Amino acid sequence: MAHFAKLNSDNVVLHVSVVDNWNITDGTGTEQESVGVTYLESIYGVEPGVTWKQTSYNGNMRKNYAGIGYTYDAKRDAFIPPKPYASWVLNKSTCQWKAPVSMPTDGKFYNWNEATTSWVESVTP
Repeated sequence: MAHFAKLNSDNVVLHVSVVDNWNITDGTGTEQESVGVTYLESIYGVEPGVTWKQTSYNGNMRKNYAGIGYTYDAKRDAFIPPKPYASWVLNKSTCQWKAPVSMPTDGKFYNWNEATTSWVESVTP
């Protein structure tokens, strides 16, 4: 199975569709993203400002599996999740958000406190 993200004109993921592999295979038996896009456009129609990009559960392409609300960054050819907190920074190699302070590794549970930009021990996991 292949997965495709439907993007709006701002490259924000609106929907993720599952497509059978045979619907992304060209006449030579090679899987092609463009064939999958053509298939999806035949199902949903061609919508102004909408594009489709293939995504992968295991991160083999475009860094991260696309989810609703993620943004596609064409420069990095990556799906980037929504920024969880204003203070967090983007790891440019993984395209994941990272806290400005590392979470303690003492085996306890922690929650991020944006007001203090620190990890606070949690009483429940």
